[in-house]
This record gives sequence, C-alpha cells and structure tokens, in this order.
Amino acid sequence: MNYNEPDHIRMLRETLQKFVEKEMPRELAREWDQTNEYPAEVFAKLAELGVTGMVMGEEYDGSGRDIQATMVIIEELSKRSMAVAVPYIMCTCYAGMNLAECGSDEQKATLLPRVATGDLLFAYGLTEPDVGADLASVRTTVVRDGDELVINGSKRFCSGAEICDYIYTLACSDKEGPRYGNLSFVMIPPTTPGVTIERIATMGMHGAATTDVTFSNVRVPLNALMGGEAGWNNGWKMLAGPGLDVEKLEVAAIAVGVAAAAVEDAWEYSQERQQFGKPICTYQSIRHKLSDMQTKLHAARLMMYHAADLVQSGEPAGVETSMTKMFTTETAKELALECQTIMGAYGYVKEFDCERYVREAIVLPIFGGSTAIHLNNISNWMGLPKK
Repeated sequence: MNYNEPDHIRMLRETLQKFVEKEMPRELAREWDQTNEYPAEVFAKLAELGVTGMVMGEEYDGSGRDIQATMVIIEELSKRSMAVAVPYIMCTCYAGMNLAECGSDEQKATLLPRVATGDLLFAYGLTEPDVGADLASVRTTVVRDGDELVINGSKRFCSGAEICDYIYTLACSDKEGPRYGNLSFVMIPPTTPGVTIERIATMGMHGAATTDVTFSNVRVPLNALMGGEAGWNNGWKMLAGPGLDVEKLEVAAIAVGVAAAAVEDAWEYSQERQQFGKPICTYQSIRHKLSDMQTKLHAARLMMYHAADLVQSGEPAGVETSMTKMFTTETAKELALECQTIMGAYGYVKEFDCERYVREAIVLPIFGGSTAIHLNNISNWMGLPKK
C-alpha cells in the first residue's frame, strides 16, 4: 500500500488551492453565504480548468473516470464555499455520473459533453415531504401520454433547483407494480410549465439554495426518461448502483473539506491569540485539542481516499463508503465545534468563518443518508443477525 498522493492528484490539489485563493477569497465566500447567491461566473472559471469531466471517458470530452481526483476537488472547494462546491457536485457527479452510468447512448452523446464544459447541472429531486430515507415509497408519479411524460407530485430539500438545467426526479411509474420495480428517473427542466420552486430557509449550505419543488401536470418529451426506454421502471437499480457509493463519498469529501478548514483556522488562531502574556497554543489544553483535531482529520481523509480507491477499482464498497460517510461527517461536526471552542467568542461572530463551518457541519450527518441509516446498513451488510 502506498498512502502518498499520486503526482497528478498533488498537482491537481495545488491548482485548486491557487484557484480558491484567487477566485474565491474569504470575503466573497462570506458574501455568497450571506446572500445565498450562486457565483456563476466563478463556476465558469472553475470549469475552464477542465475539472468537470472527471467521471467520464474521453469519447465524451471527459478526462477519464477518476474518483479520487473528483473527491479532492470537492474537498478543496468545500474548505472555502458551498456556493461553488455544491454546483460542482451538481455538474460533475449528479449530471456526469448518472448520465455516464445510466444514460442511453443518445443521452450520453448529447449531454455528457456539456458536463465536460461545466454547462449542465442536475438537482436531485428525491426526498418528499413524507418520504426521506424510504425512497422506494415516493408519491410523485410519472405516466405516459402519447410521446410525452406527465409528472405530478412534490419534492422537498431539492438543493440547486433554481440554478440547475434539469431536476433529476425519482417518480413512481407504476402504482400497481412491485416495490423497487415501479420507479423511473425523469429529467425535468425547472422552467417547464407546471414546475413551482420555493426556497426553504436553512442555516447553511448556501449558494445552491434548498427548495421545495411542485410538479402540476408537468409535460416533458419521452427522451427525458433517464436511460431511454430501458429506464422505465428501472429507477431503483439506477439509484442503488455505483452512483450511490459515489454520492456518499461526495458528502464525505465536503466533510473533510469543512473539517480541514476548521482545523487550519483553529491552528492559526491559537498562534495569534495572546492570553496572559503568551499565545494560547502554548497551553497544554489547547495543544491537546489541536493534536486530537489533526489526528481525526487525518483519519477522516485516509478513510475517504481508501473508499474512493475501492470505488475506482470497481470493488464492492457499500460498507466502506457508509463507514466513510458516517465517520467523516460526524468528525466534521466535532472539529467545527472544537474550532469554535478554541476561538471562543470570535468563533461565534460572522466576521470569522468558524461560525459558518459549524452551520455547514451540522447538516452533514443528515443528508446523503443519515448516520442512523448508515449504522444500520453497516451492521446489516456485514451480516450481523437481527434476531
């Protein structure tokens, strides 16, 4: 085993760090957070680096499937701002991964080159007002009517619906069909007549605003069905396929990024803050906290890299990705709060980024499968008897 970053990953990380410092300064990141604004011009510059085609082959103008590189990009962007990190995921992972894994030949040829240039964003339309983890029970429906699909229902916590090109919507396509065999995915432009989008006020994750989406007799062409004709009633396999492992890692990468930012700020602050005539980093209690934070951050990053390597190689990774998602997000929440403890009152005011890290970190154990769901999955998939 070699735990050193490959040269191309190290160079990519350095490129992203330079980009963040130049195009995403702290002052702008705070503004995007406060206004819940998507900085489209900054995302366009990010796409010019050629980093949005990391999950698809060169035949679609991509750079080849590289899961670890994708996670490093998410990590570095998440250190500074969700307003850029989340749209990157919406483009590279939500659109790119799902099209590459599930799209028809025509959909791949038409849409994947737009992902490679950063010109296609998907928002996930999965969760509903009464449906969270039990996605097989979605009530949104899709029916065929001639050469069109008609969608009715509602989605909740649909982040980025206002800025996306398609709401990637999970719907019931056969009310009488068997559970797991009656779901389909539909790509719905948010500007389609009958689509209503309303913002939900949230503590954090600003920039790709969280929304409620309602579909009222929304009509889209048949080619909006993910996977073409083969995709009808095949949505569960698309949802539970390799993309699910990557989705867990996306959240893990956000968590590692937020945790890293919190540790770096606490580390720096402890050397600048003077109390009783010397820097607070000289006090053993602070030193121990910082050492513990660095250790947990290191462990979280190694878990993410290991899981990403498993997914990249095509090996079964359900257990490891659930472990990684659960551990990294809980760690990020812990480290953000520890950063706040070290910074004291300054960690609570909006002039410092620490309070934003706390707001971002609190939600990470919830979305992408809650900690409780992943703990259940880990014991179930490892064969622990239930009786």
